[in-house]
Amino acid sequence: MERIEAELFTDGGNDAVLRLPGRRFPGVLVQGDSLHILRSDVAEVVEACEQGDMEEARDSASLLLANLDALLARYEAALSEHGISRPY
Repeated sequence: MERIEAELFTDGGNDAVLRLPGRRFPGVLVQGDSLHILRSDVAEVVEACEQGDMEEARDSASLLLANLDALLARYEAALSEHGISRPY
């Protein structure tokens, strides 16, 4: 394990926006439990598609998209607040 200093652009809670040394743009730190939930949400969409339940797949995918949109909005707000252009 290596200890480093990173720039923190948001609070240190879930989905913290931070920049590691040597990186031009910040990233998002996703906690392990949040990553597991994200993976489970994708698995629900896949399972619904495999079962042919397009309504359930659409509903699950919509919730997943809403969560990703919220994460992206937090990232973009942090960049904007600190005068950093988006990498895309």
